[in-house]
Amino acid sequence: MAGFLTTHVLDTARGLPAAGLRIALYRIEGEARTKIAEMDTNDDGRTDGPILPQERFETGTYELVFHAGDYLRTAGHAELAPFFLDVVPIRFGMAHEDHYHVPLLLSPYGYSTYRGS
Repeated sequence: MAGFLTTHVLDTARGLPAAGLRIALYRIEGEARTKIAEMDTNDDGRTDGPILPQERFETGTYELVFHAGDYLRTAGHAELAPFFLDVVPIRFGMAHEDHYHVPLLLSPYGYSTYRGS
């Protein structure tokens, strides 16, 4: 099985998928941080395809950067600005050719993540 990476975002404060949230993916090599993808979530809070598809997959260290503040501003939380959470980086490793799924559960004052399936 070739590896790939997917993600999605749920707005736990509203109980809805986080549509229109910008996500950037970086590859980390030592001190270097290289952007390799950027996408917005769809109406289901997911990207339309893998953020790192099979043909571009390499094991290593990566960082997903979720632009939470921009999303929260447009999702009706503008009165909370400046936001407690603005940009949420999640750095993780992918050691095997596998499907990695890194979701974000987001609210204006907290978030959680895990390796999903």
